[in-house]
Amino acid sequence: MSAIPNLPEVMPAIDGNVDGIAGTPNFPFKLHDTPIENFRPIKIIVIGAGYSGIYCGIRIPEKIRNVELVIYEKNEGVGGTWWENRYLGCACDVPSHSYQFSFEPNRNWSSLYAPSAEIQTYLEGVAKKYSADRFIKLSHEITECRWDQQSTKWQVTVKNLKTGEVIHDTSDVLISARGNLNNPSWPEIEGFKSFKGEVMHSARWNESYDFTNKRIAVIGSGSSAIQIVPSLQRLPGTHISTFVRSKTWISPSFGQQIWDKYGFEGFSISPEIRDKFHSNPEYFQKFRLAVEEDSNRIHGYTIKGTPLHIGAKQMFEEHMKKRLGTHPHIFEALLPSFSPGCRRLTPGPGYLEALTQPNVDFITSPISHISEHAIHTKDGQTHKVDTLVCATGFQSSRPPPFELIGANNLSIRKKWEKRATTYLSHSISSFPNLFTMLGPNAAIGSGSLTIMIESVGDYIVKSIRKIQKENIASMVVKAEREEDFTEYVDTYFEGTVFTEECRSWYRNGGTGEVVGLWPGSTLHCMECMRSPRWEDFDYTYLQDSDMGADSSVEEDGQVKNRRKKKTNRLAWLGNGWSINQLEEKHLAWYLYPEFQDSPVSPLPEEKESLKIRPFSN
Repeated sequence: MSAIPNLPEVMPAIDGNVDGIAGTPNFPFKLHDTPIENFRPIKIIVIGAGYSGIYCGIRIPEKIRNVELVIYEKNEGVGGTWWENRYLGCACDVPSHSYQFSFEPNRNWSSLYAPSAEIQTYLEGVAKKYSADRFIKLSHEITECRWDQQSTKWQVTVKNLKTGEVIHDTSDVLISARGNLNNPSWPEIEGFKSFKGEVMHSARWNESYDFTNKRIAVIGSGSSAIQIVPSLQRLPGTHISTFVRSKTWISPSFGQQIWDKYGFEGFSISPEIRDKFHSNPEYFQKFRLAVEEDSNRIHGYTIKGTPLHIGAKQMFEEHMKKRLGTHPHIFEALLPSFSPGCRRLTPGPGYLEALTQPNVDFITSPISHISEHAIHTKDGQTHKVDTLVCATGFQSSRPPPFELIGANNLSIRKKWEKRATTYLSHSISSFPNLFTMLGPNAAIGSGSLTIMIESVGDYIVKSIRKIQKENIASMVVKAEREEDFTEYVDTYFEGTVFTEECRSWYRNGGTGEVVGLWPGSTLHCMECMRSPRWEDFDYTYLQDSDMGADSSVEEDGQVKNRRKKKTNRLAWLGNGWSINQLEEKHLAWYLYPEFQDSPVSPLPEEKESLKIRPFSN
């Protein structure tokens, strides 16, 4: 009678005629005849196989029993933005050793700022090592996701891009792991489509194109353009016209102080250093901790009026002025009035130096229109070009390119018509059993983004376990709590550099609110995600018939009136047994050293100065 196959029949039979409580034969409830760990089958669909999707592919099967998982990825390989972005010079703009999974440190990064191909290879290796790749379906593009209230499931339509087959799938839980930098934003310039030369976006790079001896226009001054310009400038015979409409800060190299402390030269990591990282784990761990601590230490520069904020502006200005000493007019044109960090910071190795080279034209006059073979600016100049490179970023914190329909037939496009709003970046009111990763208000201005991905992913796993274990049909955040978070977001950012006057993908294009960033630091986000507030959600539960309620017929032929009783919220307690007892193993698992969380007693001299320590999960 065991609900678990291939287990010994050690569990005593439960009389099917007993209704669960002695002396109350008509009590409308029967024990759910299963051990407490035997969670009901659950189907999960994840959209995207970048950092977030791969993390889901690792943690969900590790933490959740009886789960069917599928990860749909529209590209031909894993990596998300690191698969799509292959432009010349594309690299991480934060130290590589802080841009990796906490449980899978990479000792083989070739540079302080790892190139995109290296990051994609790392992600592919992690997916294979932890078997997340078995759940990933490549070249499968989501075209519609619709919540079905009657079945309390997501109806998902997928197109196989290789065969053209349209697949209709369903899931109990839907996770959007698409990220923020996914939909390229093309420039809206008169005559743009009339241009006859080669046109490419930084995220739609033509790797077969030969730039040699070409006149190349680069539109944009964000992080992609800052990496592209010096790479193109160094190619034989090229002439670069870079159109810069926005002022921007070029920061000193992140982690440079740590780099100098360890005596490393340049940005490349020599084979000798990498060998030492492998052979001396303690040395590598100290270096890794130093990099991570440094990134968390600088959070204060984003808060107006702090010593870090004031000092950063002066330091950045001196840094740029020194590197552009021979071209003061470029320094004056680039120098912003807003604080460092209002736009995304990038160290841009080689960018300022490239602007001073004879084969680069630095153009600040706005573009008036584009013709078949030239770009025309409002100062009356005509700039003839062969190639047009659009480093114009992405449509961030926006609805996905496919239909996403929640409860009461509400589309995400309608809900986010004026502004993208969420609860703690991962849940959306009116969209049950849906979680987002790296959606609105999920990125970070300083600190480790990957540890935030892990923290949100762990929160989602806890939510799925609750849905599965407690026989929840739908879980949706309350609209009031979403409004509370939005109010908190706006109030927090009032005191930061992010609300100053600058053009940034962090901001809502229509009304200017900060919709791209988490309202706080990385450590702040981690603590927030540690303990979910289940009271912030509304729930519906599976019907009694799915939970073991008796629907038999009385002796007089009358059907028992059992469905009128509200579902027993504690039916998940099962039949009083644990799987460990049925399998007769690990019967005292709580005494195993790896499961013990022994308290640490501080030394007497440490008690007064003992700092707050993170609690274990």
